[in-house]
Parts: sequence; structure tokens; C-alpha cells
Amino acid sequence: MIQGQSSDTPIYPIGAVARLLGVSVHTLRMYEREGLILAHHAESGRRLYSQRDVERLECIRTTINVEKISIQGIKRVLTMIPCWAIIGCPKSELEVCPAYTGHSGPCWSIREKVPFCQSRSCRECHVYTDLSECSKIKEKMKSLLKTRQQHEPNA
Repeated sequence: MIQGQSSDTPIYPIGAVARLLGVSVHTLRMYEREGLILAHHAESGRRLYSQRDVERLECIRTTINVEKISIQGIKRVLTMIPCWAIIGCPKSELEVCPAYTGHSGPCWSIREKVPFCQSRSCRECHVYTDLSECSKIKEKMKSLLKTRQQHEPNA
């Protein structure tokens, strides 16, 4: 990474990232189609990736190759992340929110956004950015569960 550059700055072209990770450009495009990654699209339409994107892609590759979890399995895990709890969605929108009511993919891959999310950039949302590393997903789930348990009356 270039010194002084944010880890979120999209600077790497798709071909360079593919070579770095030892995958094809087609594979990276498939990850994007499947909703596992949100590539930055320059005005020219060219895909660019940040250092954080590369780390997320490394997590995806490790999950597939080492943990032997399929793309559909990864999507299922990401779908279970309660984005509404992380960003504090208004309760009035939950019943119509596809991320809350559905199971089609992670919240950033859903096209029909409720008003609360329409003005937000998914690439900049905490749900997407904070969970770019594999270990952070598990830690976030633990944290949310602990918070929920603290707010529930004792059974």
C-alpha cells in the first residue's frame, strides 16, 4: 500500500488483485456477482480494489480453500449478520427491510433498500467495512449476542 493512503482507497486494478491472489479475473467478478465483495467502479467502469478489499478477498479464499466452505455457505453466514442491529435501523422499517425479512444474501447485496439505507453507501457502511476480516465476523456476532443477553430478562 502507498504510504499515507487509506486502506479503503481503491487503487488496485482487478488484474493486479487476481495475480496477487492467484485467481482469475472471472473469479473476482463472480465473487462480486455473488455479493461477497463490493468492487469500486471508476467512472470508466473499471473495477478497482482497496487494501481492505484485498484482505476481504483473502478471507474469502481461505474460507473456500482451507475451511472448505462454499460460496453459498459464505453467503449464508453473511446473511445472518444482523445489520439492522449494527447500524441501528428504525423499528418502523424492519418489517419491510429485505435484509431483516429475507435470506437472499448479505445486506450490501440487496438491491431494494429501505429509506434508512438508500442514502448510505454500502462500501462505507460499518456492516461491510468492519467485517472485512474473517475474525471480525465471529467477534461481532459474539458481541451482539452478549449485548442481547444483557438486555433480556433472566429466564
